[in-house]
Amino acid sequence: MKVLITDYAWPSLDIEREVLGGIGAELVAAETGEEAELVRLAPGCDAILTCWQRVTPAVLDAAADCRVVGRYGVGLDNIAVDHATGLGIVVANVPDFCIDEVSEHAMALTLALVRRIVDFSLQTRGGGWDNSAAGELHRLRGQTMGLIGCGRIGSATAAKARAFGMRVLALTRSGGDLPDGVERAAGLEDLLERSDVVSIHVPYTPETAGMVGEAELRRMKPSAFLVNTARGAVVDQAALARALREGWIRGAGLDVLAEEPPGAAEPLLALENAIVTPHASFYSVESTADLQRRAAANVREVLSGGVPETVVNPEVLERPGLRMERSAERSAGA
Repeated sequence: MKVLITDYAWPSLDIEREVLGGIGAELVAAETGEEAELVRLAPGCDAILTCWQRVTPAVLDAAADCRVVGRYGVGLDNIAVDHATGLGIVVANVPDFCIDEVSEHAMALTLALVRRIVDFSLQTRGGGWDNSAAGELHRLRGQTMGLIGCGRIGSATAAKARAFGMRVLALTRSGGDLPDGVERAAGLEDLLERSDVVSIHVPYTPETAGMVGEAELRRMKPSAFLVNTARGAVVDQAALARALREGWIRGAGLDVLAEEPPGAAEPLLALENAIVTPHASFYSVESTADLQRRAAANVREVLSGGVPETVVNPEVLERPGLRMERSAERSAGA
């Protein structure tokens, strides 16, 4: 058996080899992860593990023996899930990955913006020592954080914000229960108008693409901050750059951009009231090791004839004659 690794962001694949070696699976690591290379490597591979590179319909069509695509992470916007489902390929992810890390990063960006940490650090590094140069500062306690999305990561962010004494509003797509102490916003406009910090925690889907644009940014307080640790394309970046230049809002903390890495001409990188980190919120030594192990375990389960911990397209399990159903037969004949 072969497992194609499209890309990874850690030093080695030792953990994957440990998890998958027990079923005799060989790892095939792509060098660039570009579509043409993946199409070339896909034939004969029984599974695909992917981090950020795109697993397109062409890649899935080329992987005629593939039974499972495992995502290193939560979001699925880089995988052609519908096409995989049509082919009978299981798609699995790790939905509770990096909850602590991303919620910590959202609060770190919030604190850095509210307390002007980056501005002060740059000033002292340049020889200055003026604690009034950043203008008025306000305590975090008593301010309102509005969460666009309150799933696992949003709920963890809410708990941290409340620990700092913030009031928390939230808006969820599902309308499900909210954590204790979190108020349900009447709608997106209500949340934007009332929040001092707006923190985004929704996946990228056709419905969420560009959901925070010019109209939404103009709804926010001029003193408010926007924090995005979800997906860059949820925010209209051109509108955000204009909002920051013209003072519609006070600042933004972004760990994600629509294009990663961004081009040198990306306007947000030049704005003093924007803090941009390089999609680092997911990372810690602990979270990465856990991600490698669990994503590889999802693949191992399918290749062993079982069902992984999380199946994002469960309809595949109910359709006879597809690749998932033939998994046990192939494993038995290996």
